[in-house]
Amino acid sequence: MPVSIHSETPIPVTPSLLRDWPLPAPGEDKYSRGAVLVIGGSRSTPGAALLAGIAALRAGAGKLTLAVPESVAVQLGVALPECGAVGLPENGEGSMTGGGLDRISSYLDRSDAILVGPGLDNLGLTEQLLAALLAREESAGAERTGSGPAVVLDAYALASVTKLEDRLDPWRGRLILTPNPTEAGILLGRDTKDLQEDVADVARRFDAVVSCQGFIAAPPGVKQDDSELWKITTGYGGLGTSGSGDVLAGAIAGLRARGTSHAQAACWGTHLHAAAADRLASKLGPLGYLARELADQLPALMLELNT
Repeated sequence: MPVSIHSETPIPVTPSLLRDWPLPAPGEDKYSRGAVLVIGGSRSTPGAALLAGIAALRAGAGKLTLAVPESVAVQLGVALPECGAVGLPENGEGSMTGGGLDRISSYLDRSDAILVGPGLDNLGLTEQLLAALLAREESAGAERTGSGPAVVLDAYALASVTKLEDRLDPWRGRLILTPNPTEAGILLGRDTKDLQEDVADVARRFDAVVSCQGFIAAPPGVKQDDSELWKITTGYGGLGTSGSGDVLAGAIAGLRARGTSHAQAACWGTHLHAAAADRLASKLGPLGYLARELADQLPALMLELNT
């Protein structure tokens, strides 16, 4: 791991830094590269979970399961035959209700990274889903800090987690959050003004590694040497496109499943996401490429940086 810099100046995430912070060597089979469980999607936005899952596999994860509303599970399983697809209960509008977690109990237990949020479209039901996931861990007597798979929260899961802050003990030390600036403000309960400081505040408040618009922060004392702050130095070509955030969250989950630390997964994933955007922008122009094309760039970029 690179040398820590304990100051308010963020560490630039450069190719040189990442080459000095190599990803874990892959093992001989898919089981050695970790399992990712994506919980998300809805009848109206099934593609978000699909994009996140593709990105997790492109980032090198060995196994992928999508837990999505029943009405879209078969379609997503066909669209991405490399995944397992499990249908969960939904309401009449096709939004996941938060019930039926017994259907994915074994996946929750065996996954190395669990990503919750892409494509969820009902804030109240998302809160119920997070509450049910936390209650499951509480009832199982989970360790209160740092034990279990990484939990990556994105999109509506971020807005919901603030209402469950007093119940987050089972996830503290395991969280990776991927907010945009608006969502970072929701997490803090105020408008964001200085994103660098705000991202660090989110990390401290939730004991989480946080990636937000090019800034990555890690909290003090949670499987890190100290609080850290990094800044991405690339990726200004058209990242504001539909589905881009789902790809970022999926890439981070995939990297974390491979055995990285939370901070390494966030730094590598955020850089790869940004570098993929620059590569596509140079080929196609800064506007008009698709989020799914970002995921397709990840393997080559990892090979360039991890050799």
